[in-house]
Amino acid sequence: MPSLRTNSADSRADRTRGMVRRGVPALLSAATLIVGGLIAAAPAGAAPAPAAPHTAPTASGSAAVPTHRLCSEPTKPGYMACNAVARTDVKQSLALGPHITPSGFGPSDLQSAYKLPTAGGSGQTVAIVDAYDDPNAEKDLATYRSQYGLPACTTANGCFKKVDQNGGTSYPTADAGWAGEISLDVDMVSAACPSCHILLVEAKSASMSDLGTAVNRAVAMGAKYVSNSYGGGESSSDASYDTSYFKHPGVAITVSSGDSGYGVEYPAASQYVTAVGGTSLKKDSSSRGWSESVWGTSAGGEGAGSGCSQYDAKPAWQKDTGCAKRTVADVASVADPATGLAVYDSYQATGWNVYGGTSASSPFIAGVYALAGTPGATDTPASYPYSHTSSLNDVTSGANGSCSPSYLCKAGTGYDGPTGLGTPNGTAAFTK
Repeated sequence: MPSLRTNSADSRADRTRGMVRRGVPALLSAATLIVGGLIAAAPAGAAPAPAAPHTAPTASGSAAVPTHRLCSEPTKPGYMACNAVARTDVKQSLALGPHITPSGFGPSDLQSAYKLPTAGGSGQTVAIVDAYDDPNAEKDLATYRSQYGLPACTTANGCFKKVDQNGGTSYPTADAGWAGEISLDVDMVSAACPSCHILLVEAKSASMSDLGTAVNRAVAMGAKYVSNSYGGGESSSDASYDTSYFKHPGVAITVSSGDSGYGVEYPAASQYVTAVGGTSLKKDSSSRGWSESVWGTSAGGEGAGSGCSQYDAKPAWQKDTGCAKRTVADVASVADPATGLAVYDSYQATGWNVYGGTSASSPFIAGVYALAGTPGATDTPASYPYSHTSSLNDVTSGANGSCSPSYLCKAGTGYDGPTGLGTPNGTAAFTK
């Protein structure tokens, strides 16, 4: 069976001190599933991941897929965990044989599902902010892009750049879990915007202060699109974090909404960011050729995050009436590992794998913003989709838990918590 990653020593120590937010359980099953056109049989009796195991149906009612979280849960205020989930039932490989394609959706699938142009974004820089170091980030990105015929994105040609949170090359300690997150992030930016440049900013720890410093560094280095695929519990410090790290007019900052079903994480709750939820994505015979539902189930506990913030003020452009404060999410894209994405990660990992989580949807939407063009200098780009709702695919089925009012956890016509206003239908919803 595939090997499971281990996180850094300080992550393991954190895990012993208790939890501040809900975890995403590992899912165990002996189901046989079709992913990206390939059949993958889940091994019976698969070993549990670090999170507590359980089995739950997917949104479509099919058997669950076995998964594990790449990052351990944050266990103290002000610390974050990445929102990436790896399949453990898909055969992994460092190299593919002739005429074999990776399991999971690739760039052409996502471009088709979301009607994205294959050209565009040239010269735009999308920044990825994560904790710890991925020593193999550039070479793994090269493998992904070569597999799918995307243009090379390297340090040598000026397309790829990796820096620490101070803008230098004193990279933090390497961490296998966050390295998988980084691979997912750079691959999803590549899938959405193959011509974009990628700036990877690595924070020295998973604290909000270090990650926030990395966000500020990305903006200072000229990025107009910044993806953050992590989250932790809300706190009374969030208003201070908002103004210190996320209030950047003219910059599209995307944040994953979480992988624990109904419930709110920070910084997705920030009024200055685009909170990105998640869907299950399937090919079908409709005129679009694809269908989507909420990633999650009405039982909750796993799926895209959503709900009412306890602390963050409601932005003026958000008009739903069931939350006096900020509502999560704004938009969404594919995040369900059962309908997951092909990703290449070789740092203490075995290469091609299928990943999911709203860690996939946040960098993908950042890439869509980059395709749409440079935001207005004084704008908060999170407001843009609210002016272009007809340019989104409205997701109307599925739930990520039980709640009242029901739209905060259940999809329906128009706005809902798990998928926001919907998923990209071209780029028009992501421009002024």
